[in-house]
Amino acid sequence: MTAAGAAARGRSSATLTIGDVLGQLKSEFPDLTISKIRFLEDQGLVRPERTASGYRKFSAADVARLRYVLAQQKDHYLPLRVIKDQLDAIDRGLTPAGASGTPRVPHMAIAAIEDNAPTADRFRPAPAALRLAREELLNAAGLRDEQLAELEQFGMIAVKPGGHYDDDALAVAKIVADLARFGLGGRHLRAFRIAAEREVGLFEQVVGPVSRQRGAEARARAEETVRELAAASVRLHAALVQIGLREIIGS
Repeated sequence: MTAAGAAARGRSSATLTIGDVLGQLKSEFPDLTISKIRFLEDQGLVRPERTASGYRKFSAADVARLRYVLAQQKDHYLPLRVIKDQLDAIDRGLTPAGASGTPRVPHMAIAAIEDNAPTADRFRPAPAALRLAREELLNAAGLRDEQLAELEQFGMIAVKPGGHYDDDALAVAKIVADLARFGLGGRHLRAFRIAAEREVGLFEQVVGPVSRQRGAEARARAEETVRELAAASVRLHAALVQIGLREIIGS
């Protein structure tokens, strides 16, 4: 997500004028002025939508972004350059590093990936999808560069068109890192990808007709069907593997 990404989520309800924003934030930041808000916009820290006539339309996400910038200035005396880097990290789903250091994947995001649950934090009106650089993915998953290269070679992880890795890449990378402790690498795990592709083809016959229906209700049904099928598939896979391993131990 770009520096304007957090604001984009709330644009459908972007109805606040710059004066409205000043009124909301003035009690928290008494020195705030309309000129200061315009300056922060000029510096690329917030990018409200514009009407056809050029008037600014601020969303709730824009206000949250401004509040974050102003709080960092007031409470931590950070320069705008550092705050801009922090916002970029937040937009990519990371925990900002502060005045020094490296942004990191928050523990909540990692736990959510492992539990397949949604995440949120108080700086974002809605959770942002992770956009990780290669080194960030390696550090978050505990993989070596050659391990990631092998996973990419065998089609288990793919870099996105923007040159980043997402939540799905991190989920796969963390599981592979766990399996690597037992000497298993990408070349051993290709069977998982092949099996998954076959399952997707099978389940597409169930989900496809529902997903092609129009309307929010049909989409919700399709998404719930996908969740139920995925959960049942994982349970069946785990049961079959456990049965097979018990037979090995018992033989």
